Amino acid sequence: QVQLVESGGGLVQAGGSLRLSCAASGRTFSKYIMGWFRQAPGKEREFVAAMTWHFWSGGATYYADSVKGRFTISRDNAKNTVFLQMKSLKPEDTAVYYCAADTRPDSGSYYSTDEYAYWGQGTQVTVSS
Repeated sequence: QVQLVESGGGLVQAGGSLRLSCAASGRTFSKYIMGWFRQAPGKEREFVAAMTWHFWSGGATYYADSVKGRFTISRDNAKNTVFLQMKSLKPEDTAVYYCAADTRPDSGSYYSTDEYAYWGQGTQVTVSS
């Protein structure tokens, strides 16, 4: 069982920045594929970013086109934490942001909510225009 706790959400003006954190339980965190998703009111939960970790090659990152170049996912395996640095925020980034973990071996699939068995409670990000 993996528990995930997000923090760092809030209200920010357009063009501003926020950094989300997600603390995970578990002794094999470095093997987890970690993802960030978001859900705006009336919309489906959508992929934002994901990061794998392989001992020999390090982490590979994946991003939705809508956030590429503005958001950066990173992880600190020693602290069992994954981050989402968000810059140049836009009003359309407003959503509840969820951290997710896939504890299975890397299958090369990161974009669907179906790939992730564990979810945090979410943190609200509101970007004002």
